[in-house]
Amino acid sequence: MAYGAPMSSSEKIWTAGLIVIGDEILSGRTHDKNISQVASWLQVQGIRLAEVRVVPDVVEKIVEAVNTLRSENDYLFTTGGIGPTHDDITVDAVALALGVEVIIHPTARGILERYYADKGGLNEGRLRMARVPEGAELIPNRMSGAPGIKLGNVHLMAGVPHITAGMLDALTGTLEGGAPLLSETVGCWVAESEVAHLLFEVEQGHENCQIGSYPFFRDGKVGANFVIRSTSEDVLRSCVDTLSDGLATAGYDFTPGGI
Repeated sequence: MAYGAPMSSSEKIWTAGLIVIGDEILSGRTHDKNISQVASWLQVQGIRLAEVRVVPDVVEKIVEAVNTLRSENDYLFTTGGIGPTHDDITVDAVALALGVEVIIHPTARGILERYYADKGGLNEGRLRMARVPEGAELIPNRMSGAPGIKLGNVHLMAGVPHITAGMLDALTGTLEGGAPLLSETVGCWVAESEVAHLLFEVEQGHENCQIGSYPFFRDGKVGANFVIRSTSEDVLRSCVDTLSDGLATAGYDFTPGGI
């Protein structure tokens, strides 16, 4: 490539920053598990995690980190501080960093009203999880109702790792990155808990590959569709074959393409 020539989307190195927010992380009371899963997820999207910062529940510290990392990278992700308590200040800090107001998102409010309808209703604390910087979009959360938040290149996600994983899954394939994301689905009439270890081993054995598990209950039986994603066709095929072989060896019938 000649000096000064524009990069194509496949040649450009897409980067992201990550801010892990919370006094409990810095104190050692909570062991962070999000850095590794965000880094692995980004790699599958063709995006490199360029920098991670761990900051306390202090508005000024969050604002400084947000403005620095969002300007230096194509994407910025935050984890933590979007819950229902008074010290969940990430939304306020990000709104301040972006120069916008904090509002109650009507769709988020509706989601929470439905989620908590049989859990005591929507109180003041739970309503805090519908607060977003003005102009933001929502990131779906099938695990606990409360959505993540997206505004520009900034993505706010939960601190609880399994909830973060669900939000990342909802974003899979939606970000522009260095290479197109390929996927294949394998369906199986099995409870995902029975093959969780197999899924983990297969994913760990295939770098730049991610397996999403989507359980369902149909015709009185439990099953799951496993969606395998990668930017490499060869790695994707190897992962699909290994997973299929593993299911067959364990005595489970599987359906290529999903159920």
